[in-house]
Amino acid sequence: MTKLNQPPKFLRDLLEARSPSGYENEARAVIEKHIKTKSDDYCTDSIGNVFATVNPNGGPSLMMAGHIDELGLIIRYIDENGFLYFDTIGGHDRGLISGRRIDILTENGIVKGVTGKRALHLMTIEERKKVPELHLMWIDIGVNNKKEASKLVKVGDAAVYNHGVDMIRGSIANSRAFDDKAGAYTVMETLRRVATKKQLHARVTSVATAQEEIGVRGATTAAHALNPDVAIAVDVGHATDHPDCDKRKYGDYKLSGGPILCRGPNIHPQVYQRLADVAEDKGIPYQLEAEARPTGTDARAIQITRSGIATGLVAIPLRYMHTPCETMDLADIENTIKLLEGFALSLKKGEFQFNSPM
Repeated sequence: MTKLNQPPKFLRDLLEARSPSGYENEARAVIEKHIKTKSDDYCTDSIGNVFATVNPNGGPSLMMAGHIDELGLIIRYIDENGFLYFDTIGGHDRGLISGRRIDILTENGIVKGVTGKRALHLMTIEERKKVPELHLMWIDIGVNNKKEASKLVKVGDAAVYNHGVDMIRGSIANSRAFDDKAGAYTVMETLRRVATKKQLHARVTSVATAQEEIGVRGATTAAHALNPDVAIAVDVGHATDHPDCDKRKYGDYKLSGGPILCRGPNIHPQVYQRLADVAEDKGIPYQLEAEARPTGTDARAIQITRSGIATGLVAIPLRYMHTPCETMDLADIENTIKLLEGFALSLKKGEFQFNSPM
């Protein structure tokens, strides 16, 4: 039985891996360690996606996708005093960047640093009211000049916050990069579990996609390569059960309330219905989300690949998205795995195999 007072080692390893978009090597290594020997086929592609397949001769073909990239920073300038200036990789809240420990990924290993800006005491009253622009923040790596800095760091090196996993209470955990290491773990762990089930008819491929945070790039190429009959993207969704969140605008989603099933134009109705039926049959708690347009997830790209793919979206509730302390209930992750496992095992030959135009 899965214990939920600590993350499983596979998930913890993924969360500790540093993998900003385009620099996902550490996360790929974690997946290889935990999943390659459990797969019938295993490979990576040039953009950085990881593909693991079980029951390769089965049908219909199912693709499950969760992205392994996370937010990051990228070094763009080193000044004469050795301070590093940067741009953001993915959508950051600028007000949260300063005062953070960071790890810079270099060809010679990790370089430690901190993000800095002018201290509050040295600002005018009006300046204190403003969120600083990126060019008014920097990274301090404890050197004296540009020459010293340039021996350690190069323009184009990427960085992530140095915030690891911490348990708050019970099964509630926080970490950077639950978005979307939780989803990548979920689809890979589901693959590991269904691989041993005799009732599996479908060909199942779990994909850890790259570069989602900068435009669902990995999912675009992965879906084109696989061209599955049916697909499910797994990402995080906003838990809105905290102060200062208007549910009339953003919906009502609770941490610990179970996976969120999406409905709307980006979602194939038969895929949604099968997910809901599985949840009902297995007593898995779930929540419903309405999305009126293409979602900000891998589902957006997968749905419109080639002649179209029947696509579903499952979101795991998350508080404080795109911050260094994203907060999640490990029970929601486990319930999402159970839901995907049930979905995969429910598939029978000939299902979701639609006719395409000649």
